[in-house]
Amino acid sequence: MIVAAGLASCSPGSSAESPRAACVSPGVTSDQVKLGLVYSESGMGSSAIASARSGVDARIGLVNAEGGIHGRKVVYEWRDDTNIPAQSATVTEELLREEGVFGLVTVTTALGNSLESLAAQKVPVVGFGLQSWAEYPNLFADMYEASPETVGRYVQANGGRKVGILTTGTPASTVGAVTWYRSAFQSIGLASTDAISYARGGDSPARVVRELTAAGADSLIGFTTPEDIADVVRAAREANLRLATVVSFTGYDSEVLPVLGRELAGVSFPVYFRPFETGGAALDRYRTAMTRYAPETVKPDQQFALHAYVYTDMFLRGLDLAGDCPTREGFIGALRKVTSYDAGGLIEPVNLAANSTQPLTCYAFVQINPTGTAFQITNAHLCADGTAG
Repeated sequence: MIVAAGLASCSPGSSAESPRAACVSPGVTSDQVKLGLVYSESGMGSSAIASARSGVDARIGLVNAEGGIHGRKVVYEWRDDTNIPAQSATVTEELLREEGVFGLVTVTTALGNSLESLAAQKVPVVGFGLQSWAEYPNLFADMYEASPETVGRYVQANGGRKVGILTTGTPASTVGAVTWYRSAFQSIGLASTDAISYARGGDSPARVVRELTAAGADSLIGFTTPEDIADVVRAAREANLRLATVVSFTGYDSEVLPVLGRELAGVSFPVYFRPFETGGAALDRYRTAMTRYAPETVKPDQQFALHAYVYTDMFLRGLDLAGDCPTREGFIGALRKVTSYDAGGLIEPVNLAANSTQPLTCYAFVQINPTGTAFQITNAHLCADGTAG
């Protein structure tokens, strides 16, 4: 079912003879433009990104309430890829062939099997940035990669000397990330373990703690879900394994606090956008849009809702720049020329012409407070060279 939010309106003076009416690009009619969304609603690790679709709804609702893009209402079709590459390729093809979408917003780590096909068709794609994306001019992200050295510096600053690496399963994207992080940690003098896999429900957190202890780990980073991190942290406390610091890449969500806050007290999270705790006009606009157009998300301060909001905002920027009769090639060419994109103040400005080869080296860290009731900023600006601001 097509999802659309907000009001549709036409630009003043539009008519049947206007360029809008004559446009024949995929997904584009005289009064609307259709996008596709591919995200992992189910499957391994899906609970961590459950809020993503709400972020898409919020940004699309906002643009439609403001008149759409060049007078066209923005709508979208979505598919669940179950976080499996083969399924991701199938649903991506469905959106292109059966739904005729103009381009894609993606919130998944399983897109790899579709990259060559999407590039060959010159389909604009905005979403998670992975290292492998850099070679494809049709793929856009506000951040292709974040410097793992920065995470390592954070661990070292908090007393860590050897990091245990926790994963959920061994998908290709996770294996690649672990290899990259271990190499980066070694370059700054931080030791690390091999990946230790854990999945809630069918595994033992006590076994993970035994492996961490045997390896001499005094810190932990998690490429996994908040629930899995909570299980392992709890087991570590029960076994009197003192962890100098725990860093998780998921869980910076207000809805996590009432459920897991006490168990995750002291856990830190890298943040690649303006932390929610800083406030300001950009976050006010985001929160208002979430409340109005994604009311099912009672607490809008969720990292993947905001990530998806930013991805959608970037896609809308490309549509706007592509002109009254957008083409896929026009979109790609125009968006690639943007040299200072900041998602309305939600992220640090990035140069979309060059950021695919420039890792994000400075970002913020937040931590769940000792009572598990709130997030607090522990470092507003830490860089890969160890400098802080």
